[in-house]
Amino acid sequence: MREHFPRFELSIFLLDIEKQSHNMARVSRSKTSESPYRVQVLDRAMAALEVLGARPQERSLVELCNALKLHKSTVHRLMMVLEQHRLVDKNPDTGRYRLGLETVHFCILDDGQVFYVEKVEPERSVRMACTVGSRAPAYCTAVGKAMLAELTDAEVNSIIRHWGLKPITKNTISTAAELKAELRAVRTRGFAVDDEEKEEGLRCVGAAVRGHSGRLIAAISVSGPAFRVTKERVQEIGQTVMRVANDLSEELGYQPAPLEMVRSSAS
Repeated sequence: MREHFPRFELSIFLLDIEKQSHNMARVSRSKTSESPYRVQVLDRAMAALEVLGARPQERSLVELCNALKLHKSTVHRLMMVLEQHRLVDKNPDTGRYRLGLETVHFCILDDGQVFYVEKVEPERSVRMACTVGSRAPAYCTAVGKAMLAELTDAEVNSIIRHWGLKPITKNTISTAAELKAELRAVRTRGFAVDDEEKEEGLRCVGAAVRGHSGRLIAAISVSGPAFRVTKERVQEIGQTVMRVANDLSEELGYQPAPLEMVRSSAS
């Protein structure tokens, strides 16, 4: 009998790079019901990152406004937030913007697997195998482990029984005991790490996004070549990703516990 796994619905964003504009409407993956989560700021943040990742050249504020079809003051505030979290860099000489950290993924947990909802990847970056709409095991990805850490032991056990823990690289976690120990570490530090566990030469750091009730909705991550996302930088990048995830969660109405607020503010 097929086991029932947690399913966290989030609508997919309509992004049209060829037209250099973005439709802020979103399409639910369910044809029968509309998503209850209408997160305008998330739509806009992902759309802005997508515009910046569409070409290697820097973009001016006016270009971003035209592409996003948003008012200058709105885009300026948005870019300030993204710059604060180092997802965007601003050229101090020209005032133009470019992507900051490497590839950004936004995923949900669907049927016990990672489902890639959105991916922002600059042209100059190392290309990653995953694509929007594709799936990956949860146990060997940062977004996956970030989301598994939000589940109960019974839910995690159910996923392990169904999908197994097949080694993909020499670093892949391949036993239930190791995975559960790793999930405890994720809960303690607030973010998860894929240490070349899914793809050799690539390291990824991710954190969970929660809704107003505290329930898991999705996860966001930053990935890059291991020589750039070094083990020494993991803590720094992890703090940044965790702050972004917490900001998105708060936009959804989630109120973090005091321990989470202290952990998020630590650098």
